[in-house]
Amino acid sequence: MAINQRYLALDVFRGMTVCFMIIVNTPGDWNFVYGPLLHAPWHGFTPTDLVFPAFLFAVGNAMAFAMRKFEGLDQGIFWTKTLKRTVIIFTIGVLLYYFPFFNFETGTLKPLSDARIPGVLQRISLCYFFASIIIHYGSRQIAVWCSIFILLFYWLILYAFGDPTDPYSLAGYAGNAIDLSILGESHLYHGEGVAFDPEGILSTLPAIVNVIAGYLAGDFIRRNSNNFETIAKLLMAGAVIVFIALAWDMVFPINKKIWTSSFVLVTSGLSLVILALLIYVIEILKKQRWTYFLVVFGRNPLFIYILSSLLSTIFWSVQVGDKSFYQWLFRDFFGSFASPLNASFLFALFFMLLNWLLGYILDKKRIYIKV
Repeated sequence: MAINQRYLALDVFRGMTVCFMIIVNTPGDWNFVYGPLLHAPWHGFTPTDLVFPAFLFAVGNAMAFAMRKFEGLDQGIFWTKTLKRTVIIFTIGVLLYYFPFFNFETGTLKPLSDARIPGVLQRISLCYFFASIIIHYGSRQIAVWCSIFILLFYWLILYAFGDPTDPYSLAGYAGNAIDLSILGESHLYHGEGVAFDPEGILSTLPAIVNVIAGYLAGDFIRRNSNNFETIAKLLMAGAVIVFIALAWDMVFPINKKIWTSSFVLVTSGLSLVILALLIYVIEILKKQRWTYFLVVFGRNPLFIYILSSLLSTIFWSVQVGDKSFYQWLFRDFFGSFASPLNASFLFALFFMLLNWLLGYILDKKRIYIKV
């Protein structure tokens, strides 16, 4: 199957996000991780914080080409396909947290009462759903105004209903009450030491804008083609958006865990800059020989991400002596010749390459799994 060159930069961009996402999600040991591969503790920004919003941006890029097929068709077709994709991705996300479904120590099924409901795939599905509606029924101008409204409205909600002393803190965040009342404590993430979910209900609202921003960028590229003017305008737009984000950060801090509006802007701006640079290198300079490694990830992005989550859980479930296979690889194999910090990083690289190999096999067989 021939791949349209116009899509190559997008495939590479998608592939970069999936590749980096696997690396940062699966270190050998979370106690030994290089700083840039960790999320900011609360306010602030690291390269790792760009990964998830960049993937949402890439989802929007792809929609700029895919949504055209609904033009002129019955509205029922749009709703059927959009709802189906949303439900499937959301359900897979929930099942990933519930996997392997069986508690081998007790010999019983894992209770659904403890299954986490929010998550990465769940947020992707919801952002895709609401962005699709805005894009399908509205013009580009409406999409822009909706994005501005969402970001300002989210700021207002946090300021008005959060803790008056610090509405942007872990304890003062307004979204906590919504998640606890609707989802319940047992269905939320507890990685911060309390029931707080970084993919919660309220913070999904501004994340929709990351998808819309990706759509607007992809639509602009589709209408103007890959040329110097397109690249220059993408770079300028990205720089302006990042500047606005940094200015907004002074009153509404950049924060990935509560997905602040300033965080949406800084990640969207950086995604624009990166995509523009990729177009310049790949389409203008025609330097494409290096791209295939990332294209493998980019052609099956969701499937490879799901596969990486499943493999990680399997590695933790399989026992080697008194430890899991995951721990054995880190401690006994990589740890036998590298320091704990380097062994943890080498494990992450190994795990990423393992997923790449499986993606490579699929690509060679021309198997592209889409939901």
